[in-house]
Amino acid sequence: MTYNEIIMPYKDPASQKEYREKNKERIKEYQKEYNEKNKEKIREYNKVYNQSPTRKKSFRIGQWKRYGVIHDDFDELYEKYINTEFCELCNCKLTEDKTSTKTTRCLDHCHETGEFRNVLCWDCNIRIVR
Repeated sequence: MTYNEIIMPYKDPASQKEYREKNKERIKEYQKEYNEKNKEKIREYNKVYNQSPTRKKSFRIGQWKRYGVIHDDFDELYEKYINTEFCELCNCKLTEDKTSTKTTRCLDHCHETGEFRNVLCWDCNIRIVR
């Protein structure tokens, strides 16, 4: 059977939902088998996807929302974040490191109001007490 025959045999959302509820175990078993047969394909896809700019952007914006950052346009905020090359306080060159270093790019925000303030280096961000 194909994916559509197992997972989504109906076109309308109500029927799909009903089908998924009735066939949870069957769908789960199919997905388990598929994942086993296609481990390498899935691993390669995830490797490429996780490095994509779209994934990085959605991950970063999600992080900011979980941290309580409030902004009208997160796409605009992300562009400012990515395009800021120098810390807005000490003017050092910002880096995009996997681990936190003194020059790692950070989004500074007020923890009380959630309001975005600046794009700073990690060193300046931890020193600010406002």
